[in-house]
Amino acid sequence: MRLFREQGYKATTVEQIAEAAEISYSTFFRYFSGKEDVLTRDNYDPLLIRAFEEQPSGLSPLQALKNAMVSEIARMSEDELTTMRERNQLVIAIPELWSATVNGMTQMMQLIAEMVANRVGRNSDDLTIRTLAGAVVGVNISVMLHYAENPDADFAGLLEEALGKLENGLGL
Repeated sequence: MRLFREQGYKATTVEQIAEAAEISYSTFFRYFSGKEDVLTRDNYDPLLIRAFEEQPSGLSPLQALKNAMVSEIARMSEDELTTMRERNQLVIAIPELWSATVNGMTQMMQLIAEMVANRVGRNSDDLTIRTLAGAVVGVNISVMLHYAENPDADFAGLLEEALGKLENGLGL
C-alpha cells in the first residue's frame, strides 16, 4: 500500500513490490498472479467459514452470515481497516482492479452459497440459496463503496446495519 500511495498504482511495478517485501521477483509470482492480485485477493475466507460454522444452529442462514461477517470485521485493527478502505478506494478508481474484484465477488457468492447449502441441507445451485448469496455479496459491495466514500464510518456497524436491512426485507 505504501508504494501505491507514494507512486500510484500504475507507476508501481512488481519488481518494486517484491523488493519492498524483501522477496525475489519469482517468489512474488508463487503467491500472486500480478500486482492487481495484491489488492484484490481476499484472505478472509477461512476466517469467515470458521465464524459461520461456529454460529448457533437456531439462527437463520442470513443471521448466521451477518454474525460471522460482523464479528470478523470487528476483530480487525484500525490499521487493517484503514488499509482495507485505501485498497477499496484504489479498486473503485481503477477499472482493471474493479473487474478483478467483481470476479472475486462471484467466487465469494459461490463460497457463501456452499456454506449456506451445507447448513440447511440443500444444494449450492438451488436458486434460493444462490439468491441469498448474491444478496449478501450485493450488500458487501454497497458497504464497500459507502466505506470508501466515508472514511470515518464504522465498517462493522455499516455491514451489520445493511445486512439487518436485508434481513428485514429492506422496507422500501
